[in-house]
Amino acid sequence: MENNNIKKSLVIGAAGFVGGYLAKHLRDDLHRDTILTKLPSEEINLDGFSVYDLDILQLYNVRAILDQIRPDEIYHLAAQSSVSVSWKNPRLTAEVNISGCIDLLEAVRSIENYSPKILLIGSGEEYGILPKGVSLVSEDTPVNPINPYAVTKAAQNMIGRLYAKSYGMRIVMVRAFNHIGKGQSVNFAAADFCRQTAEIIAGRRENVIKAGNLSAKRDFTDVRDIVRAYGLLAEKGVDGETYNVGSGKSISIEELLCKIISLSGKSIKREIDPDKLRPSDVPEIRADISKLKKDTGWQPIIPLEQTLTEILMYELGEILNGKRRV
Repeated sequence: MENNNIKKSLVIGAAGFVGGYLAKHLRDDLHRDTILTKLPSEEINLDGFSVYDLDILQLYNVRAILDQIRPDEIYHLAAQSSVSVSWKNPRLTAEVNISGCIDLLEAVRSIENYSPKILLIGSGEEYGILPKGVSLVSEDTPVNPINPYAVTKAAQNMIGRLYAKSYGMRIVMVRAFNHIGKGQSVNFAAADFCRQTAEIIAGRRENVIKAGNLSAKRDFTDVRDIVRAYGLLAEKGVDGETYNVGSGKSISIEELLCKIISLSGKSIKREIDPDKLRPSDVPEIRADISKLKKDTGWQPIIPLEQTLTEILMYELGEILNGKRRV
């Protein structure tokens, strides 16, 4: 017999890095009936989930799936999330991150007697250039994005706030800061450094790691802590509000790299690769998470060193087993 008291959760864009972690958290920890979507060209290697093919740029298909499933909660993860890719393909980034969000909200609005809780996942990148002397940002800090990805996420946030206010929709916006963990694309610093370090340990490359801007300071959080925050925000987040999700601390990219090199036990040199440098960058940023803590009781619990160790061991295993990721 079906238990009608079990909440039904839909994770849109579940084939990405965060999707698998969120899906497992919702099902295994929060005991949600969890349904996933992916692009037709993508694969999801998770057992025990119902999975639908969905292109969020096809409004009719979005509406059809929502009307069929009628989830109580919608986690909108579908995005073009790489800053570097956003510089190379700003049009695709805008279509997926802005038009896709509008399609989702319009699809929900078009279904009668339906009012799910919607979590729109944005980014700490939205804050961009900060006032002089400011590195700790609250949700009230003005946004000043400096890359195409951040611009699209700032737009998504404003659209979510607009729909919540204008139509009474149950929408919560998130500004997630850098989150890391096993299986992340090497387009991101921690995974990139761990991959290169693992290749050195395995004897597949010389003892030199290529890096971009090492002086920038960022706020890093384990992805498992991040998805815990998402689950709490879907339950306790205030409609129409934005929440920072991060550790509240910052470390330099250089310090991050040094930690990874230390874990390797190798003597490794560093070399700046111009291809890894961004056209513009923010010197330091960290999240003020007092609003999130107050409304949900969340706080990060997994130490950075533990996360980096797990990523490095994962990357080494991938290399030794003959597997490669992008």
